[in-house]
Amino acid sequence: MADNKSLIAAGKAKKDEFYTQLSDIENELRHYKEQLRGKIIFCNCDDPYESNFFRYFAINFNYLGLKKLIATCYDPSPIAYTQLSLFDDGEPIKNKNRHAYKIEITEVPDLNQDGAIDLADVETLLKSKNNTLALLNGDGDFRSAECVELLKQADIVVTNPPFSLFREYVAQLVEYDKKFLIIGNKNAITYKDIFHLIKDNKLWLGYRNINSDMWFMVGDGMKYEKEVDGMKLKHIMGCWFTNLETTKRKEDLILYKKYTPEEYPKYDNYDAIEVSKVSDIPCDYDGLMGVPITFLDKYNPDQFEILGLDDHRVEWRGRGPDLNGKALYRRIIIRRKI
Repeated sequence: MADNKSLIAAGKAKKDEFYTQLSDIENELRHYKEQLRGKIIFCNCDDPYESNFFRYFAINFNYLGLKKLIATCYDPSPIAYTQLSLFDDGEPIKNKNRHAYKIEITEVPDLNQDGAIDLADVETLLKSKNNTLALLNGDGDFRSAECVELLKQADIVVTNPPFSLFREYVAQLVEYDKKFLIIGNKNAITYKDIFHLIKDNKLWLGYRNINSDMWFMVGDGMKYEKEVDGMKLKHIMGCWFTNLETTKRKEDLILYKKYTPEEYPKYDNYDAIEVSKVSDIPCDYDGLMGVPITFLDKYNPDQFEILGLDDHRVEWRGRGPDLNGKALYRRIIIRRKI
C-alpha cells in the first residue's frame, strides 16, 4: 500500500498535469542528438497513450540510436484515453483495479513493412506479445520503489514533471546522479534548492528562450485559454532545465555599455548596482551587479560568476531588493570574471 506521502504527491501531480506539445519537444531535443545516442531514456511522468515525449522517442528511436526507452505514468491519468490519445483506436488496459503501467522498448522495427517507422509500428509493438507494456504494482509515483528501480537503469531522464512536485523531482534526479532534460515553471529558478544547483553549475537552462513562454495541452474539464486544431491550450511560464551540455553556455555575451553611477544606481539595501536589462550589463564594472532572472538565458560560467540571489530571507520570498524605496522583482547577483 502506498504511504501517505506518496498518495499526497500523486494527488498534487494530477492537479497540475500539463501536456507538452510535440513541436516544443522537437525544437528542444534536436540539439541533443549526439548526447542521446546509445542511451537509456526514461520518461517517468508519461502515459504512452497520451505523452508526446513518448511519441517523440518512440518514432525517433532508430534515428536517435537509443539503447532503450522506458515510460511510466501515474494511476490514474486525469485524461486517460481522451482527446490526447496518440492512437486512433487506443484502448485502455482492461484492469479495473490497477491502471498505472510502464513500457520498455529496446527496438522499433517496421512491423507493417511500409518502409517507415511511425505510430502505426509503435501501436503494433505495444499490442504485441513482446512484454513491452506491463502493469505496475503501485500507482506510478516517480518516488515509488519500482519507479526508482527503473530510474537506476536510466542514463537520461526527459519529461515534463508536475510543477507542484518540481523540487522533489529534481532532488531525486540529483540523488541518483542522473542526466536530465525537463520542463519546469520559470519561477522555479528562484527556489532556494534549485538556485543552489544553478549557482554551482549543476543545472542550467536549455536552448528555448526564457522569455518565450509555453502553451501546454490540457484535458477535458480543465481550464484553458484557447483551442487550436482541437487541442485545448493553457499558457504557462515554462522553460527547460537540464544538466546536459549546451553550446549556448559557451557563448560570450557581448558587452558594450560603460558604467556610470547615474545609469546604474546602487540598491537601498544591497551592495550591488541595478542592471534592469541583461543587454545593459556594463563592460567595465568589476563589482556586484543585480540582473533579472532572464540573465540565465545568456549565462556563460566562463564569463560570469553567480554569487547568489539578492536575499534568501523567507519574508522576502517573491520580491527583490529595494531601489529608491521601491521593491523590485528578484535579482541574481553576478560579477564579471576578469
